[in-house]
Amino acid sequence: MAPLFSLLLPVFLSLFLQSCQFSTLALPSLTKRASLSVENPNDVLVSPSGAFSAGFFPVGDNAYSFAVWFSHPPCSGAACTPVWMANRQVPVNGRRSTFSLLDSGNLVLTDAGQAGGEVWSSGTTSPSAAELRLNNTGNLVLTNDTGGVLWQSFDSPTDTLLPQQPLTRNTFLISARSRYNSSTGFYKFYFDNDNVLRLLFDGPSISSVYWPYPWVQSSQLGRFLYNSSRIAVLDPLGRFQSSDNYSLYTSDYGVAAMQRG
Repeated sequence: MAPLFSLLLPVFLSLFLQSCQFSTLALPSLTKRASLSVENPNDVLVSPSGAFSAGFFPVGDNAYSFAVWFSHPPCSGAACTPVWMANRQVPVNGRRSTFSLLDSGNLVLTDAGQAGGEVWSSGTTSPSAAELRLNNTGNLVLTNDTGGVLWQSFDSPTDTLLPQQPLTRNTFLISARSRYNSSTGFYKFYFDNDNVLRLLFDGPSISSVYWPYPWVQSSQLGRFLYNSSRIAVLDPLGRFQSSDNYSLYTSDYGVAAMQRG
């Protein structure tokens, strides 16, 4: 009869290999001199709750954007829903492209297929340590050794507003071209110069505000013109509230789920 250890050894080896495999699927952070590769599907940052992931997202044939997406419920590839993209207008090649945190403290997206190489950067510097993490809110945050924020994705939204992400005088949302084309579309959601939230259609041949109705005075709609804060936030339950006195409730308001605007 074979010794008990020899019988159990294959089981231990199997469990060890599985644990090694699972550990590569959830990178907690990116530190200086480290990179994520477009060719390694396991090079993904995952939020502590597992609700969000960040990495190379397929946007076409051999074309990728560095993005944040919903990873719960489980999904893969283009079936996932992105909520932020670094390079929505300039996808990178599916070979040898990298997303790196340089020793200077700068985040850099490099396309091996581009002559210049760099297609996006955070424009940050940090003489001390720096670390990139994906929070449970879906915010991708670069911090220094004291926890100070050097850069965060919440400050440069693309077409999605997540709960607790502020929309301000300096930020705006621009729609995707279509459901299957994530490049910049024609609809812009922003604070106008009169401090009112507006929707603008900015097409190839015409540009016009279409909400609120331009022929109706904002004051008649109950909107506040005289405010200097220009801030709007979607709370975790699904209520959107703006400093111009506009508010709405999402269709799943109050449900314990992640809403987005």
